[in-house]
Amino acid sequence: MFGRRALFAALVLLSGVAGAQAGSEGRAHSFTPEGLAKVSDYIRNEIATGKFPGAILLLQQHGKPVYYENFGVRDVATEMSMSADTIFRLYSMSKPITSVLTMMLVEDGKLAINDPVSKYIPAFAGMKVGVEKKAEDDKVSLDLEPLNRPVTIEDLMRHTAGIPYGYHGGGLVNKLYADAGLFDKDSTNAELVAKITALPLAEQPGTIWDYGHSTDVLGRIIEVISGKSLFQFAKERLLDPLGMKDTAFYVADPAKWPRIAEPMPEDRAISPMTRVRDPRKPLKWESGGGGLVGTVGDYARFSQMLLNGGSYEGRHYLRPETLAVMASDHVGPETHVERDKNYYPGESSGYGLGVAVRTSVPPGTSWPLGEYRWDGVGGTFFFIDPEDDLFGIFMVQTPSQRGRIQLALKTLIYQAMGR
Repeated sequence: MFGRRALFAALVLLSGVAGAQAGSEGRAHSFTPEGLAKVSDYIRNEIATGKFPGAILLLQQHGKPVYYENFGVRDVATEMSMSADTIFRLYSMSKPITSVLTMMLVEDGKLAINDPVSKYIPAFAGMKVGVEKKAEDDKVSLDLEPLNRPVTIEDLMRHTAGIPYGYHGGGLVNKLYADAGLFDKDSTNAELVAKITALPLAEQPGTIWDYGHSTDVLGRIIEVISGKSLFQFAKERLLDPLGMKDTAFYVADPAKWPRIAEPMPEDRAISPMTRVRDPRKPLKWESGGGGLVGTVGDYARFSQMLLNGGSYEGRHYLRPETLAVMASDHVGPETHVERDKNYYPGESSGYGLGVAVRTSVPPGTSWPLGEYRWDGVGGTFFFIDPEDDLFGIFMVQTPSQRGRIQLALKTLIYQAMGR
């Protein structure tokens, strides 16, 4: 079910993970109280200086929390204290969940990562690639060229399908996507995909890592195969069995609305044209790429399942070798995939199937190879560190500060381990 390159990489990673977990209690790096105190001091200072209202940080090692703290308040307007049941907008931390659901279908034999997307969404067969052409008078026009090869499931999972978000600017195709109303909350996944297939692709499949709506298309494929809505399938196969009771596409119960975390009043812009959404409002769009909300406890169960190699509390969700394929680099040099200017994993990381994967050690650090992770535009992030049998989750709502805070916190966390 996997390509030869991906399978080889997975076997290498799997053997390393198995070795690390077999003796993890004895060989894993441990936290120092002094180091963790610096982590706490950093977060408290961010709150005291008005960067965000509050946050939660969980570090869990060898299956047990080694650090957990609630900081500040959920919302400066209500001044209600941050607590474990606080609900956060996850945004792109939805992508790893949708990717796991996709790989469940792979294990069921209903999908293969090298399948053409057109097998499930026929309109993809007729898509073209938009190529800018400059005339002698310097006017730029858009030519439509045929696909060199079909868009595959792997392309969707690793963001090489040529489907951008469209709000990054630059280029005629991006403008078409920006103007197409793809973030319309009243559209279903089927309607979203119909809009996408009426547009040209930004690049030839498999050529450039271009972050965008690919995981939303995966969500629609899950619906086509299962005959259920994305949320129905997610609840039956993953959310309910794992006990992720507060993870959903919006907060339906008004009694839970006071638990929703909010950013600072002046920090609500996702982009110049988009503001953080109100998760109290029902919506049709079940965005597999960025629509979920949830709690730290819910995401901890999901993260521990990943760290365990696909099982949790005696129940198996994915085989270890399947998870290893997800957490191996699918855009490495041998793939000849280029990285666009918005390559969010960073220079020291490749990208797997729904997660960034650390492939080299950043200068000045000793961070572990094989760590995989992702984050959300609202500020949340998580990471899985198989070498140290550790995962971390930071829950916060601050679109404007997310990149700076994530780098600073990850640095302090690994310094607290002596890395």
